[in-house]
Amino acid sequence: MFCKNKPTSCDADYALTQSPEGGGMRRILLAIVSFSLFSSWANANLAPVNVEVLQTRLDHPWSLAFLPDNRGMLITLKGGQLRHWQAGRGLSDPLAGVPKVWANGQGGLLDVVLAPDFAQSRRVWLSYAEADREGNAGTAVGFGRLSDDLQRLEHFRTVFRQMPKLSTGNHFGGRMVFDAQGSLFIALGENNQRATAQDLDKLQGKLVRLTGQGEIPPDNPFVHQAGARPEIWSYGIRNPQGLAINPWRGALWLHEHGPRGGDEINIPEKGKNYGWPLATWGVNYSGLKVPEAKGEIVEGTEQPVYYWKDSPAISGMAFYASDVFAPWRHKLFIGALKDKEVIVMHVDGNTVTEEGRILGDRKQRIRDVRVGPDGYLYVLTDESDGQLLKVSPAATR
Repeated sequence: MFCKNKPTSCDADYALTQSPEGGGMRRILLAIVSFSLFSSWANANLAPVNVEVLQTRLDHPWSLAFLPDNRGMLITLKGGQLRHWQAGRGLSDPLAGVPKVWANGQGGLLDVVLAPDFAQSRRVWLSYAEADREGNAGTAVGFGRLSDDLQRLEHFRTVFRQMPKLSTGNHFGGRMVFDAQGSLFIALGENNQRATAQDLDKLQGKLVRLTGQGEIPPDNPFVHQAGARPEIWSYGIRNPQGLAINPWRGALWLHEHGPRGGDEINIPEKGKNYGWPLATWGVNYSGLKVPEAKGEIVEGTEQPVYYWKDSPAISGMAFYASDVFAPWRHKLFIGALKDKEVIVMHVDGNTVTEEGRILGDRKQRIRDVRVGPDGYLYVLTDESDGQLLKVSPAATR
């Protein structure tokens, strides 16, 4: 276990509200935007990078997924829109067929991932906040078929709902990833209801595992435990914001926001308890102890592989396994909402060490970080005028 004690403070969570961006004609990228290259600051021990602004005027983008055959990417906007972006064509109108979302607080349209068999099924998975009639909300997940003309999701079907619905605006989580066996993992926040993360009869503060059809696998750890939700894979999670598969070991990695301090990275294993709110390296926003906390290390709970004593508000996570730029090999890139940087970490087996940070000079909240099929980084900034950035090593210019 490693700790980074960076001298910052303040909340890891940001409750933002916004209305969906208006429609309009498909936007062609302006030359001044799409072909502008800017050198960006990096720590002295990191290679300098160039930043290309591919798209502006994104209203709080949350996630992206690359389409095959150089057909660009899908981008979610938290207000409820799914857009297609492609080099030379720009940003599409909102796709039809997207489910209605609860766009309040931290809720809205969240993650987007392609099914492993997308080339055949054209199936696109979405996570989003969904409310009941009483105004309480939870995370929901479903899928639809992306039309051949990339203009709509067809036959969208919700296959998972976080129950009970408890959120009034915070801690939805929502990150998703498929493993090599085709299982879908969904990271769920505890809706700012701390104790529920330890309750196995609730889906708050859990990592859940489904089949590629949205069904419950028979080998999930709590399938045969009376009173427990069979979807659960692991528990004791606060507000997860990053989920990715380590390409060198095949292990699932997850990161989450702590309260005031205590952002952490975990490698969640079957049936294990990751502590929240019993074990935490953070304190309440008031500066007082988390009421349920018994300490930083608590028997029966797992320790993180890395934590920050002061919260950068981490969001998005991408391992670099491409051969395009050798110095980035075995690096892990993580966005930071509060610190407004991309954190660069070195991965050695199941351990990580922070090497430095990039893009801090841009002073933008980083919501998502992905490695593209071309071997470059793609970054979404979480602003009302959010941007899609392409980050490449300066040496290739």
